[in-house]
Amino acid sequence: MVSIDLYKNLPTSDELPDSDDTPVDNEDQNFLPNYLLFLLAIIWKDRNDWYFGVDMGIYHTSGENPRVPVIPDGFLTVGVNRRRPGNKSRKSYVVWEEGGMVPQLVLEVVSWTPGNEYESKMAIYEKLGVLYYVIYNPEYYQRDRHQPFEIYRQIDGKYQLQSGEPYWLPEIGLGIGRTQATVGGIDREILSWFDQYGRRYLSAEELAQQAQLEAQQAQLEAQQAQLEAQQAQLEAQKERQARLAAIAQLDNIGLTAEQISVALGLSINEVRQQLEES
Repeated sequence: MVSIDLYKNLPTSDELPDSDDTPVDNEDQNFLPNYLLFLLAIIWKDRNDWYFGVDMGIYHTSGENPRVPVIPDGFLTVGVNRRRPGNKSRKSYVVWEEGGMVPQLVLEVVSWTPGNEYESKMAIYEKLGVLYYVIYNPEYYQRDRHQPFEIYRQIDGKYQLQSGEPYWLPEIGLGIGRTQATVGGIDREILSWFDQYGRRYLSAEELAQQAQLEAQQAQLEAQQAQLEAQQAQLEAQKERQARLAAIAQLDNIGLTAEQISVALGLSINEVRQQLEES
């Protein structure tokens, strides 16, 4: 935790711009960070010690001017309250109002217009102290001479490219990587969170579909069990009728009621009643 005195002369979030009004030129720049945010709201629904920002300015003191933010497509901070005091939402992420907590992870989605994700932005995040830097570049990675998905980790103050996907983030307790999924009826590649065993967390849409399928499966199993019970009951009735019919045959060959009862597995009363009726 950083002393508040270090920040006493800095502007508040109310005094700082909350948007640079720059439009995105790539659908994924908006969709993917929001997908990760909504997924976190399911995974960590009982936790309030995290914040995920989408296209939000991060104001910090590691640059030349604390009034100039860096704006990633998405970022995650673990260890801060999801809501500000008074249950207010954030206009921007101001490090000196967050007790000096910088995000542990930032995400940049590369678009048609080069955004210096591999140069100046990487240097800013490195100097800021962001532990993990994720760059998603499925369309223009050959232009930029990189891979479609890259994750860098700070080691001794420098970013080093990591391997493995999904990549496990032990300090955060999540993995991140690419996957194929159906979102809104469209099959597409997305970024997602994973557990420590590499299993992808499902979205609300997928969880609802899974619950529906499980309910349908349970209904089918119940119907199958009912049919099997009815079939067993019919078989038992047929078997009983066959044994009752055999009473007369055994009586004709001279067996006593007691002997017929033992032979057919019927009570002596059932045998006598059947003999009286025949």
